[in-house]
Amino acid sequence: MQNIFLIGYMGAGKTTIGKEIAMRLDWQFIDMDLFIESRYHKKVPSLFAEKGEETFRDIERNVLQEIAQFENTVIATGGGVPCFFDNMDVMNRTGITVYLKTPVSELVQRLLVCKQERPLIKDKNEEELTRYIAGHLEKRETWYNRAALVFPVEQIHTRQDLVTITEKLINQINEKQT
Repeated sequence: MQNIFLIGYMGAGKTTIGKEIAMRLDWQFIDMDLFIESRYHKKVPSLFAEKGEETFRDIERNVLQEIAQFENTVIATGGGVPCFFDNMDVMNRTGITVYLKTPVSELVQRLLVCKQERPLIKDKNEEELTRYIAGHLEKRETWYNRAALVFPVEQIHTRQDLVTITEKLINQINEKQT
């Protein structure tokens, strides 16, 4: 196995679960958003606002092409990465893709806590956020469901929840590889 790409909606747990998988496998971990921020010396929301979505998606694509060449790396992608260009094909060709499928209600609860950091949702109340996520997720699931593995993720409230989820996921990845 060359890489593990974690895909899914914002708040699905890609970074949290990805770090835990990387630690357990003794692999490198990359959060694509942080990688982009480090390279461009700007936060993703600022880049998105300054350059526009089209240019930002080009940046994501170029970064994906680069990190897809790494080996033994767990990569937490941005939520939109799978939905543009041939990004899903690149990820499926260079590793195993895992869609962290999280219920809308759980995404809403997670994102309510940190919505000020996310320009697309910062001004939405809980009801508006629920409608927004449900509609946005419905459009993206066509891409997300192209993952090699669809893994349901419910609650991650404790360290033990994270450990349990990670162990199950690693087992399913190993089964998929054989």
